[in-house]
Amino acid sequence: MQLNLQDIPRVKTITKSDFIKNYFKPQKPVVIERFIEDWPAYTKWNLDYMKDIAGDVTVPLYDDRPVDYKDGFNEAHAKMKMSEYVDLLKREPTKYRIFLWNILKEVPQLQKDYTFPDFGLRLMKGLPMLFFGGKDSHTFMHYDIDLANIFHFHFEGKKQCILFDQKQNKHLYKIPHSLITREDINFANPDFKKWPALKNAKGWVCDLNHGEVLYMPEGYWHYMRYITPGFSMSLRAIARNPKNLGKAIYNILIMRSFDNIMRRLRGQKWIDWKNEQAISRTTKDNL
Repeated sequence: MQLNLQDIPRVKTITKSDFIKNYFKPQKPVVIERFIEDWPAYTKWNLDYMKDIAGDVTVPLYDDRPVDYKDGFNEAHAKMKMSEYVDLLKREPTKYRIFLWNILKEVPQLQKDYTFPDFGLRLMKGLPMLFFGGKDSHTFMHYDIDLANIFHFHFEGKKQCILFDQKQNKHLYKIPHSLITREDINFANPDFKKWPALKNAKGWVCDLNHGEVLYMPEGYWHYMRYITPGFSMSLRAIARNPKNLGKAIYNILIMRSFDNIMRRLRGQKWIDWKNEQAISRTTKDNL
């Protein structure tokens, strides 16, 4: 048995008015296949180019180890020169990923390779982020702390993207005071005997290829698995729904600080309690 997923709609290209009407206002995802072919990045951006232009930069790396109470928020698990990391990606499968790498800060000349598209939303131009991964590496199922509208531009290779909206929270074994689900769920091949509530969740799926853009609406859960080594760039626009904007402010100002305080006070007991609550609360909500 597989997750209840429908294919994310695809369009070759799209106008601003059609995007707003058909996807932003109803908050539905879409893959735009041929939107950035006029960007220099469309032909230039690959792993070798990133090695050439940023090879001496030390990059933060993350793997799929469970959250530890000693870890800070988004604290890297390792660091490596970009040239060494690209060599690793091309040589063998690796769990190490680059997560939320701000290219404006580290390699400003990359800005010349793209423009900020006009989707009818005000993009946050100071926060273009790059994400890299090796074959079969993946993120945990999560949503972003600011519940932003996200435009995910993929370069090199192929990656699988599984999405759920916030209405599915009660089926996903969400960790309280956090932005993730249980980390031991394999969303690529879930064990429904262990996680029966997942059978009730309704989501979306697509494979992203080079040059394609995935729009993820506000607060959408997303799981990304690299089918081949590759990388993507995300541009984001602030949440427009007042409820989502309120959640974003709460997450940034209160939830994150509260969770960090509890980690310091209770250590691993806090992490274990949250993991247990994810099961008990989800079980209760699905009776």
